[in-house]
Amino acid sequence: MSDTGRRSAVAGPLPLALIVALFFLWGVANNLNDVLIAHFKKLFTLGDFQAGLVQSAFYLGYFCLAIPAALFMRSYGYRAAVLLGLCLYASGALLFWPAAGAQSYPFFLVALFVIASGLAFLETSANPLIARLGSQDTASRRLNLAQAFNPLGSIAGVVLGSRFILSGVSVTPEQMAAMTPDALTTFRATEAAAVQMPYLLIGLGVLLWALLIRFTPFPAIATEREVEEGVGAAQDFGSVLRNPRVITGVAAQFFYVGAQVGIWSFLIRYAEVAVPGTTEHQAAGYLTLSLMLFMVGRFAGAALMSRLSPLPLLAGFAAMAGLLCVAATLTGGMMGLGALVASSFFMSIMYPTIFAESVHGLGPRTKSASALLVMAIVGGAVFPAIMGYVSDVSGSILNAMLVPALCFAVVVLFALRARRATA
Repeated sequence: MSDTGRRSAVAGPLPLALIVALFFLWGVANNLNDVLIAHFKKLFTLGDFQAGLVQSAFYLGYFCLAIPAALFMRSYGYRAAVLLGLCLYASGALLFWPAAGAQSYPFFLVALFVIASGLAFLETSANPLIARLGSQDTASRRLNLAQAFNPLGSIAGVVLGSRFILSGVSVTPEQMAAMTPDALTTFRATEAAAVQMPYLLIGLGVLLWALLIRFTPFPAIATEREVEEGVGAAQDFGSVLRNPRVITGVAAQFFYVGAQVGIWSFLIRYAEVAVPGTTEHQAAGYLTLSLMLFMVGRFAGAALMSRLSPLPLLAGFAAMAGLLCVAATLTGGMMGLGALVASSFFMSIMYPTIFAESVHGLGPRTKSASALLVMAIVGGAVFPAIMGYVSDVSGSILNAMLVPALCFAVVVLFALRARRATA
């Protein structure tokens, strides 16, 4: 084993805990968006397509900043990228205060873009760092365990949002049109202000975490510049782009993230439509249940990987998730809602398994491949907008669930193709 390989396997409990906690922190931000979609739809009287732009602005940040994050890591190491990511995350969260004061939907979208820019740095650095802190043969299992803390953050985000952001007051566009100017101004000011304190606390908490990471000693693999001698960034990326497994992994990640974000973005809306009489707080409860199943699936998936190969397991889980989305489209009601909620269990292992299997054995080129895989998260910007468009055109959010079903079919193809290549 090389000197770098020996150092990469040695990490004390505190540095490892600080990095694993990042998975929790970006889970909070990711799934607060699901609450924001419902909140902004009411506050700004938006259609499903316009509300879906929340995710478009957010995941566009991942796409734009992933490669800069990889280049930054090449020069300054994993930990420096984590610190910059946390600072950007905090800055975006603090921008929610003036955005709420201005009651500006575009301002909110800018703030979300800044948050996502920070998360691009965090995901580009934390995922490969966890994968490299140990044997490459167990990277998928280790990354699934670390990613199990992500849905904990997702649950915290939904609970925080439903408790402190969603007012529970349902107002139709017709009722808003009938309000007096003073009543409408008061209503919008109250609803907009609801996001200020949660995001202020998030911003301050993220800055505190950055300080802890800055003053904690980390192993050399996290702090040193690690590139192949004589190999520039362009050559590095060129080599990765010629790797079929990485490229198919990027495609699978693009479709998977689009499916996951789309389902969770519109689950509240689906519950309200499929089960008439469901309040937004009750619908948020179904989203929380989905995230709990997602977390259970992560732990179950990591346990199953001690007995089964990751790729066949990935294919089976993706196939089940796709079938459940089809069921949600065809049945509706509580049965359809139950199918959609259950799909989260089977989505659980997809992101970390696709990631780990795509970067397997890449060594110093892991940073470049990681950037491409994080760029693929832009699927979360594309598919919610497509689903919103399908809903608006067809007149039913139920029909939109066929979009993630098709996305999961792509994940199945990736798993089968990668399995054949491995064999």
